[in-house]
Amino acid sequence: MAPIAAVAAPKRRKNMLSDGQGTLAAILLSPTMLVILVVVGIPIIMSVREAFFAIPSGVDANGRVFTEEQFVGFANFTDIFASTDMVNAVWGPMNRLVNSFLNTTFFTVVCVIIETILGVAMALIMARAFKGRGLVRASILVPWAIPTIVSAMMWKLIFDSAGVMNKILGQTVLWLGDGPQSQWAVIIADVWKTAPFIGLLTLAGLQTIPSDVYEAAKVDGANAWQQFTRITLPMVKPALVVAVLFRTLDTLRMFDLPFGMIGPSKYSVETMSMFSYQEARNLRYGPAAAYAIILFLYLVLIAFLFVSLLGADVVGDEELKAVSAQRKRAKAAAKAAGHSSTPTRTTITSGESPT
Repeated sequence: MAPIAAVAAPKRRKNMLSDGQGTLAAILLSPTMLVILVVVGIPIIMSVREAFFAIPSGVDANGRVFTEEQFVGFANFTDIFASTDMVNAVWGPMNRLVNSFLNTTFFTVVCVIIETILGVAMALIMARAFKGRGLVRASILVPWAIPTIVSAMMWKLIFDSAGVMNKILGQTVLWLGDGPQSQWAVIIADVWKTAPFIGLLTLAGLQTIPSDVYEAAKVDGANAWQQFTRITLPMVKPALVVAVLFRTLDTLRMFDLPFGMIGPSKYSVETMSMFSYQEARNLRYGPAAAYAIILFLYLVLIAFLFVSLLGADVVGDEELKAVSAQRKRAKAAAKAAGHSSTPTRTTITSGESPT
């Protein structure tokens, strides 16, 4: 009998990210991550800290006005529901923060819906081959390239009581006042500026659809509407969902457009960003930070819903997806075979074959 020979289990094959590229990527990304930490991370930490402090109103026991912050815990958050800062705007008399929350949500829903419809229409037009297509693409993207505050000043002139809009309508509407008409003025300006953004990302998705798919659909007798609903929309959905997600998050933090067009302290168009800014200007830094954190959590919730329910792919890294899918298949195979994930040693005696 030959002696028993111990055969070591083969080494586990390294995945695509463990061949040294991960270390190199970390080194190359470290300067950028450091800048992000300084520019974004530290202000966030300071804002969270500020939300738990406040400067008391009134005077102290010595008759001096309070100038130093004091720790108040969650008082800045709980005072939101007990606040007496009431306003009477489009939605009726209510808490000022609730009013700004409704304005923010209203702008987001209406603007994103209209921008998505117009953006898809723009993308379908720009995707067609016709004479002067380059000029049309450039002209559509011009509004998106204009700075927001410049757009606000331009539309402020258009919606002035003696502006172009009232001359076209033939009547005097106080678009820049404090009412429902000012909301629609902001919506029109925002749609004009940012609908091309959705159109641009949708166009990128349209250009990845093979023309053979449409030719086969025509052979099968599909009309234009059936091609749009059963081919175009499903295949352009990944790009469209990401575009809608970006626009939704951007509209939720809207500030410069209504602030530049309508102005501050106009409660019909006051968003949560504007409200937090006004609180900070009035030296109420603690409540301002608390309102900003509430808006941040609102943004996180919306982003989570987009990613989990609509499948928004904001990363788009095919290599990471392949590695993740490979790991899942390996775990499923190991579980089905009833083996442990820990490698074992196998012994072979003479006359036996390995199993």
